[in-house]
Amino acid sequence: MRYVYVPVQSTMGNSSSGLRNRRRNRPIIVESIHELQKEMEKDYHEKRFCVEPIFKKRHTHGFYHSIFPVMSLNESQFRNYFCMTATQFEELLLLVTPQITKQTMIQEPISAEEWLSMTIRFLASGDSMTSMSYQYPNGLTTVSDIIEETCNAIWNNLQQQVLPSSLAKEDWLNIAHDFEELWNFKHCVGAIDGKHILIQCPNNSSSSYFNYKNNHSVVLLGICNAKYIFTFVDIGAYGQRSDGSIFKGSLIGQSFHNKQMNLPEPEPITSDGQPLPYILVGDEAFQLSDYLLRPYPGKENLTQDRMIFNYRLSRARRTIENAFGILVSRWKILRRPIICNVKQIMKIVQAIICLHNWLRLQDVEENQYISPSMIDQDDPNGLILGSWRKYTENSALRDITKCGTNTSSRQARQIREEFCQYFNNEGAISWQFDHC
Repeated sequence: MRYVYVPVQSTMGNSSSGLRNRRRNRPIIVESIHELQKEMEKDYHEKRFCVEPIFKKRHTHGFYHSIFPVMSLNESQFRNYFCMTATQFEELLLLVTPQITKQTMIQEPISAEEWLSMTIRFLASGDSMTSMSYQYPNGLTTVSDIIEETCNAIWNNLQQQVLPSSLAKEDWLNIAHDFEELWNFKHCVGAIDGKHILIQCPNNSSSSYFNYKNNHSVVLLGICNAKYIFTFVDIGAYGQRSDGSIFKGSLIGQSFHNKQMNLPEPEPITSDGQPLPYILVGDEAFQLSDYLLRPYPGKENLTQDRMIFNYRLSRARRTIENAFGILVSRWKILRRPIICNVKQIMKIVQAIICLHNWLRLQDVEENQYISPSMIDQDDPNGLILGSWRKYTENSALRDITKCGTNTSSRQARQIREEFCQYFNNEGAISWQFDHC
């Protein structure tokens, strides 16, 4: 704080003279105070709203103002750059604009279209936020805030449409029908898997996000349908939690265990068979139960019947394996550990899941978002691996080795045996024996 000193003559000897002096000096004091206020305001604005020279030219040098308008006219270039068509971008913009439109009296606001462009490019390219701050010339803090808020807007506006919190029995039956038609697996209502999402060590995170492989991570559990669309996700369990307790402690696991998922009632899968429940399929990381089938353990000394069951289950289960692979292939932010705080990572993953579902729902017939070569393909000579697999070795998504215990109930083992017998008799397909 600076002070203005204005000398005033002593008035002790002459009261009338002192009064005249005070009145005479009053304008000088007021003027000095005004000058001080102006100087302080100038200093404040210069410090608070200083703009780097490169950022002052964002209207002429930034990607959004110089390249985006031209790219919008080229469908192929736009899709390669943003993982969606220009039309889809406009549809998404209409949904999120009310939530991301900002007004400011300090400087010209950044448009909602630029917010969305910046965020989608960040997710699709895997570029750092520092890199984004130069492509879309803005301060790093501004870019970080924009991406977080836009991801949140995408989740808020798409989640109920593409990832509802509950499904009706009719929805489950439709999913089961697709698994039977596409993957020859009756009564399957989803494939489940879990991933550690590797992150840069969060500030002040202690050991909560530190997992057994000496990485910091949060956990993503996902269930998908027969067409690689996620139906349920659980995001954010601490990486420190043992893999064996992840599914049991998740909202998804608790809901299935407590029979709160509104699944159809058990029905026979053969004309004279016993009623069997509608189930999930998972790999050996999950615990066998009356609502989740896993393979028979071991690869040696299995009977042919059990080998065939394992093969049929693996075909259906590959849907979730491919769904996660598509995320890594399309959204390059997932191709390496994510450098963000935990709150931002939650919002980023939520946005990616919603965008994946939203784009896939529009693309089931056209196969533009998911090309045939991207996913695993069955072939008479064996399995043709999808191109997504070459991007996963160093990606942010790492396998969870164990989501449940190896113990199981007698009822669960009997249910698996009933499915095994079905796949080797009435439900057999001619080419399954070539793979076992």
